Amino acid sequence: MKNKWYCSPLQSMREIKPSPASRLLQIAIVFLICVPAAWAGDAPAWMHSLVNAPLPAHDEKTDAVLLYSETNVSVISTDKVKTVVRQAYKILRPGGRDYGWPSIPTNANRKITALRGWCVPAEGKDYEVKDKEAVEVAVPKIEGSELISDVKYKMLRIPASDPGNIVGYEFEVEEHPLVLQDGWAFQESVPVRESHYSLQLPPGWEYKASFLNYPETKATQSGNGQWQWAVSDVKAVKKEEDMPPMQGLLGQMIISFFPPSGQTANGFSNWSQMGNWYRGITAGRFDASPEIKQKVASLTASDPSRLSKIRTLAQFVQSDIRYVAIELGIGGWQPHSASEVFTHRYGDCKDKATLLAAMLHEIGVESYYVPINTNRGSVTPDTPANLGFNHVILAIKVPEGVPETSLVAMLNHPKMGKILFFDPTNEYTPFGQIGGYLQANYGLLVTPDGGELLSLPKQSSALNSIQRTAALALDPSGKLQGEVHETRMGDRAWGVRATLRNVTNDQDRVKPIENVLSSSLSNFRLTKANVVNLMQSDQPFGFNYTFEADGYAKTAGNLLLLRPRVLGSKSRGILETKEPRKFPIEFEGPVKDVDQFEITIPAGYEVEELPPPVDADFGFASYHSKTFAKGNVVGYTRTFEVNDLSVPVAKAEELKKFYRIIANDERSTAVLRPKN
Repeated sequence: MKNKWYCSPLQSMREIKPSPASRLLQIAIVFLICVPAAWAGDAPAWMHSLVNAPLPAHDEKTDAVLLYSETNVSVISTDKVKTVVRQAYKILRPGGRDYGWPSIPTNANRKITALRGWCVPAEGKDYEVKDKEAVEVAVPKIEGSELISDVKYKMLRIPASDPGNIVGYEFEVEEHPLVLQDGWAFQESVPVRESHYSLQLPPGWEYKASFLNYPETKATQSGNGQWQWAVSDVKAVKKEEDMPPMQGLLGQMIISFFPPSGQTANGFSNWSQMGNWYRGITAGRFDASPEIKQKVASLTASDPSRLSKIRTLAQFVQSDIRYVAIELGIGGWQPHSASEVFTHRYGDCKDKATLLAAMLHEIGVESYYVPINTNRGSVTPDTPANLGFNHVILAIKVPEGVPETSLVAMLNHPKMGKILFFDPTNEYTPFGQIGGYLQANYGLLVTPDGGELLSLPKQSSALNSIQRTAALALDPSGKLQGEVHETRMGDRAWGVRATLRNVTNDQDRVKPIENVLSSSLSNFRLTKANVVNLMQSDQPFGFNYTFEADGYAKTAGNLLLLRPRVLGSKSRGILETKEPRKFPIEFEGPVKDVDQFEITIPAGYEVEELPPPVDADFGFASYHSKTFAKGNVVGYTRTFEVNDLSVPVAKAEELKKFYRIIANDERSTAVLRPKN
């Protein structure tokens, strides 16, 4: 399970392709209640021309194929763009019915002026759903827990979206763009037969097009400022467990528009210009009010050093400013002013970053916005400048003379000196560190000199760990009992802290412990448990507990078979599939977990055989275990460490072998026999 800590989506709504209803299930339920009946009506000629079209290559598990896609973009001026989209899918399996639910995002700056849908059944008459049958709905729950957003969806339900039928739709959008940029996402999770994109520019305008994850397709020009692109037989990108984000894999074209006068306030062609654009929309937002100045003075009055003052202010914004997002219009990118955030004591990621920047400025410490995408791999050095971010953090310029021992999320910048990355939204990660979702990830450093895409540091694996020690005893019946001490750091700690933060019931508070025990023991009784440092994020989190497990050791004649690896599983079966792996395997972050178990064996027994030691080092990860006997104690130690955050497809077989080695070790048993 991936742990992610992120703010609300900041990406622009340049992706105008309708989403399947499975992604908006709650909306779909509401829509089902009120959807009107469809009308009989002929589908347009462009859809009927697809009835006998050959299907793109696909396998038997493919739910649908995109037969035809056409996007026509007309740039009217710097603040007005019109777009017409046509799409048609052939449904192949019941799971493809979702494509009969076109849903197009809209907001105050983006108006859907027309929406129609049709079905061409394999047998019988066509169905038509007209614009007046469309329903506009607000998203009932937005990922990231926004309180208010003006994003809505206009939806249709196309009837008879059944296997063998073709469903299609056409819609028109009129937009006042946040930036003069668009995206053509021509690759999907289903095969694409053909996809077209056309651009109409006013006289004297120019464009810059960049292809990602797909060979560049040259434009053809038809005169009068119009260009066309087309691709065909585009393979589907199917999901794999722990794969890179789709945003970093799908073939797409990002295209920017430029008027004759050159760059405008809502345009950019590179990361440096995008940084200037972002500085423009955030200008004046972190000016400190008198109340902020007074609060900074009172919070830091007793701090003896510059570093302790910085840490105090960071912890205030982390813990005392609630995460609540109110995003209207440009609010997906533009933060509220620091004074508003301070007064109301809430804000989203960019709001919290803004307030902290204002407070740090009052003690003479400068900081800079860093937009970033928490899905590592969504933005890379090959990505053209675009609004592909979903989070904002801060880069704090470390003053001269500040001790750096605890500041591990730091980078030596050639011009700015030492900068420390900090996420004010994640209240469970200690100051000086960042979560795995940010490490070795690319963010846009926004400074007075413009924007710069740079890689954030990767931290030591020891800072993200579970250290588990256990003193246990086995009786002749095979019953195992004893005490376990568990210490967690980094993401291993904040994930549990976030789960338990508002839990007051003791039974619910021990559920994470029960999950660990149930994943390793067929039966158990948790007899005692307590939590250590639940709210002290600057200290390691811990569990202390005792348990009993009947029949843990298995009998074989007069022998006892004992599994030294009592708790925790590091093996995974994600590569045990019939189909070959197509994409890299991504880890959440560096990890170093250590187990140390000591099991006192029953009186009258001795060790006859122990599992062999294991030493597996594949570079990207390593695993070392050892089982030993000392007097009447069987000891087991192991270390599991992840070094690289991505394993390429070429090394997938090595990773499979690595997990198999671990699985074999985790199943290994020691043999105990009665003493003569």
